Amino acid sequence: MRHVSWFSCGAASAVATSLALVKYPGMIIARCIVANEHPDNDRFAFDCQFWFGKAITDLRSDKYNDCWDLWEKRRYLNGPKGALCTVEMKKQVRQDFQDLDDVQFFGFTSEEKDRAERFQENNMEVHARFPLIEAGLTKADCFQIIANERIELPLMYRLGYHNANCVGCVKGGKGYWNRIRKDFPEVYERMAVMEESLGASCIKGRSLRELLPSEGRHQPIELPECGLFCDQNEASA
Repeated sequence: MRHVSWFSCGAASAVATSLALVKYPGMIIARCIVANEHPDNDRFAFDCQFWFGKAITDLRSDKYNDCWDLWEKRRYLNGPKGALCTVEMKKQVRQDFQDLDDVQFFGFTSEEKDRAERFQENNMEVHARFPLIEAGLTKADCFQIIANERIELPLMYRLGYHNANCVGCVKGGKGYWNRIRKDFPEVYERMAVMEESLGASCIKGRSLRELLPSEGRHQPIELPECGLFCDQNEASA
């Protein structure tokens, strides 16, 4: 029986992995790489390997180079059942790697108990564990723990985004895409062209060409200004 922790370059999955390693030091740390993620995610993964004390196993789709490739070939962005890119680039890659008797660890936080329950209901074949829920840790707790380890969070967090996932996520809303328009105008334009090509939209109700800059809400996520090591440094000064 294997123990596998799924590391996504998010703060929560990193802390969940570190907790699981305490009990299962021989576990596999697996990452489903999606080329649309910000390059700084690779730096974060590299730093986390030193924290974990072991290498991360990188996995990739063998069907698609990236999400752009998938959207173009499948002629589909998202719908009521979610985003096809998540299914093909992450879920399918995970399923291809997993064994039926694996114990798998996921980074759902204590605020996400409902999401964890839905995940288990929709993936009954998975023997899932949720270390952060078991420990009662929130997303804010995860940010603080990583700050205490002196590891810089992925750039997407530091820019104010709520997740360190793809740059230009088709699950994002109007406020999110207006942030992308500002921070990554080339990605915004490329998605607008993709929408026109597919005759579809990644946001509900209108296309990116029609999206007004004032629409939507996307409050920057709050990050810790300093970890506990700052207090230690001040005390020793």
